[in-house]
Amino acid sequence: MTKSGFQYHKDTSYDRHNMTGHYLDWQNQPGVFKRYPGIVPVLLPQDVHSPEKKLSSLIKGTAGSAPLRAVSFEDLSLILRLTYSLTAKARHTGGDFYYRSVASAGALYPAEIYVATNGINNLDDGLYHFSIARHSLSLLRRGDIPVPAKKTTQPSSITTPILTFFLSAIFFRSAWKYRARSYRYHLLDTGHLIENLFLALKALELHPALSLDFDDPEVNRLLGLDQTKEVCLAVCHVQGTQAYEDKKTPEITELPEAVKNASRVAEKETDYPAVRAIHEAGVNVVSQPESRPHMIHELGLTVDKWTGIKPPDTWSETLNYAEAVFHRRSKRNFVQKPLSRGCMTSLLDGLCAGCFGPDGEMSNNNQSMCTGFLAGNTEGFDPGLYLLDTSSSSIGMVGPGFFTERMAHICLDQAWLANAAVHFLFMSNPDLVDQVWGSRGYRYAMMTAGRLGERLYLMATAMGLGCCGIGAFYDMEASELLGLNSASRLLYLVAVGRVKQGI
Repeated sequence: MTKSGFQYHKDTSYDRHNMTGHYLDWQNQPGVFKRYPGIVPVLLPQDVHSPEKKLSSLIKGTAGSAPLRAVSFEDLSLILRLTYSLTAKARHTGGDFYYRSVASAGALYPAEIYVATNGINNLDDGLYHFSIARHSLSLLRRGDIPVPAKKTTQPSSITTPILTFFLSAIFFRSAWKYRARSYRYHLLDTGHLIENLFLALKALELHPALSLDFDDPEVNRLLGLDQTKEVCLAVCHVQGTQAYEDKKTPEITELPEAVKNASRVAEKETDYPAVRAIHEAGVNVVSQPESRPHMIHELGLTVDKWTGIKPPDTWSETLNYAEAVFHRRSKRNFVQKPLSRGCMTSLLDGLCAGCFGPDGEMSNNNQSMCTGFLAGNTEGFDPGLYLLDTSSSSIGMVGPGFFTERMAHICLDQAWLANAAVHFLFMSNPDLVDQVWGSRGYRYAMMTAGRLGERLYLMATAMGLGCCGIGAFYDMEASELLGLNSASRLLYLVAVGRVKQGI
């Protein structure tokens, strides 16, 4: 039985010489839109103007610096549109395929959004499920969130939330293809969604507070989830203008079976015990330690000389923030042309901007995981393996060499990866993460990697570059290529480079 993140990561590693055959059951492909039969949806306004802000200003700006304010029905519609929306349609023999504003492994989209409202004009207070297909809300509970749920999710320092977003993952959507390894993608994809949500809230100058630590069973019961099929992974509050009141509300009641049954997305769903086991292993929340690791020093990699990053005064953005969200795609048609130094240093600059950590405070992204990169065809950077110290905005070479072609071979022989100018690497020491945060720490590391991966997608799109994330690789081969110690692993790889235009 899986009891730790490190054990789960080892147990779900790919081995080139020990891969079992697996055929996708196309007749039992999971649905990608969650539905609640019998609940009449509340349609959200469609004609809401998107903010004309630069992505760089949002990524490098500070969330929550503007005065607290009310949130309108139109604001909520825009937040959800910028976070998670359908952006294009392609026709295939099996039916229409819809692109989305957020990246997802295998385009399987396990993530769902629920939102609790408090004082939004033209919308009853309550808990809603967001339908991306219809850009609408389905009311699941009326009234304020019950106090037991509030106490398990809300930082004591914030005011009464005017909005609370709950991000969940439906297991079988990813497990249909990735089987026991799929929990990795549940976490990465949730991280993608968190980043989109935070950028949307920052764009509207709202005050977000992220919680990755909450009472899992209570929150899942609040949302009406079948916990064997779907679980909440992150909660984000938006502060309102009223002081927090610990007023008495009813206990959390069970929602009808019809609501729970909505977590089923295929007629025949295969259960992968390792997925449920690693999630359940992380149910307990460990108190945040006073001294936290600086993961960059825990991988077994050494740097002789650190050099400060000198980004350009302005990024080479050809699209603004909203345009980048709606044009984001996974692009693999890389061409062997150098990435400019300005673009590269802009990407590094963006990765050094902080994330909100599991305690709701800004972190420098170096605690549960760290970032590196393989420079291949990048102006001003000798080919080699580098580490990025986000706390000091500096880089250091671990070792010289042309690694990108070998890494493409390790990434299930996807030859197109060798043409990318740079491979960004998100790495961790899962054994140490288990020791510091317990098994729940695995969620922190993987979701942070997902957040930064989505940030790269958007930055690359804004600068007219191609980007594609890779979560499938031969794990031990990757560790050996990078020279990681026995307890450390590659979590996620994101390739960036110039692409053939017009495709």
